[in-house]
Amino acid sequence: MGMPKRISSLSVSRHDHDQLGEGPVWDVRTDELLRVDISRGLIRRWDPSTNEESLTELSGEVSAAIPRKSGGLVAAVDHRLLLLDDNGNQALLAELETGMPGNRLNDCRCDAHGRLWAGTMSKDRHRGEAALYRVDPDGTAAKVLDGTTISNGIGWSGSGERMYFIDSVTQCIDVFDYELSSGAIANRRTLVEIPAEAGLPDGLTVDADDCIWVALFGGAAVRRYTPTGVLDAVVELPTSNITCPAFGGPGLRTLYITSARHRLSEAALAAQPLAGALFETKPGVSGRALHAFAG
Repeated sequence: MGMPKRISSLSVSRHDHDQLGEGPVWDVRTDELLRVDISRGLIRRWDPSTNEESLTELSGEVSAAIPRKSGGLVAAVDHRLLLLDDNGNQALLAELETGMPGNRLNDCRCDAHGRLWAGTMSKDRHRGEAALYRVDPDGTAAKVLDGTTISNGIGWSGSGERMYFIDSVTQCIDVFDYELSSGAIANRRTLVEIPAEAGLPDGLTVDADDCIWVALFGGAAVRRYTPTGVLDAVVELPTSNITCPAFGGPGLRTLYITSARHRLSEAALAAQPLAGALFETKPGVSGRALHAFAG
């Protein structure tokens, strides 16, 4: 087995000092990058061609913002999934785990039929108290997987027959068999085990070659794994708390990477002046457009 490729052509897209930058999504309709700053309740919409950015501030911790096929966004805020239109109007789609104040929504992604997969997390990392839900376009929510702690990266292979999922505290990328017609998952198994000293696996994205890119929180890196779980490439970053990668830009050939100041001491922040920045690199492969929500 050869050594993984080191990708070093890294630059800073923006440095807005995100407290907990997360959830980058390329909006193919507008050629803009969406991302959130969870703890500040912000959705950031950025146009790389002009460097112009617009902000949407919501009441609560905003962990995800995903385009809707009909226009606007679906946003995960605390325990709520909200539908936002382009005029700033809000409507409640669903509420999850409202009786669990120690939990909140975390990573969210849509499958090829436009269903929303929404994970929750225990803010105090209480083992097994969170879950993964499938939310239909009409807002009907079903708990598909329980016993998680920090539900994180969600993605699918190009065929849609494999679904990837991270429960961060397990230090693993897991894979399920996926039935697109019903949205059912089965046969969970571990694809990759990541040593704790390498960082906590966080958000992920899947490229056009079906390889998985995963951010390592505390590990100052993004790793690329092949569909068979072999470490293929590493992007090293100048700050430790890396949260999520996403492909965007022309041809979806730019890899954008969010980071966080969250959980860093004052001394660590002084030593890592780029904590909370949005980074980009061109790794030589392209991504796939993420699916929009059908509701």
